[in-house]
Amino acid sequence: MPRPPFSCGLDAVLAISGGKWKPLIIYHLAHGTHRYGELRRAVGNVTDKMLVQHLKEMVADGLVARHDFKDIPPKVEYALTPLGKSLAEALAPLCVWGTEHMLVVEKAVTARGLVAAQNGS
Repeated sequence: MPRPPFSCGLDAVLAISGGKWKPLIIYHLAHGTHRYGELRRAVGNVTDKMLVQHLKEMVADGLVARHDFKDIPPKVEYALTPLGKSLAEALAPLCVWGTEHMLVVEKAVTARGLVAAQNGS
């Protein structure tokens, strides 16, 4: 008997939205369509390589729609699909939680970083 591809629903979510940058991309696209440069500035420290890779994956997974205007200079816009919008709605409570607990999380991450530095990690 074949195994199911995912162990639970969260496993399925992480398969298409996992990583550091994809949730941030979804967050910014939930607020409207963005051109590549706008999205890169909005997301922050993401490299071009990672942003391009994640956008390609998210287009292939059906979360993001890419519209190429075939103009010179190139004009490409990215927007959430209905599937992407539904995922953005599901992630919204995590944004609220993160905002409410930002200071506590910052202290924990800073402390963990100091411990890792002391241990030579």
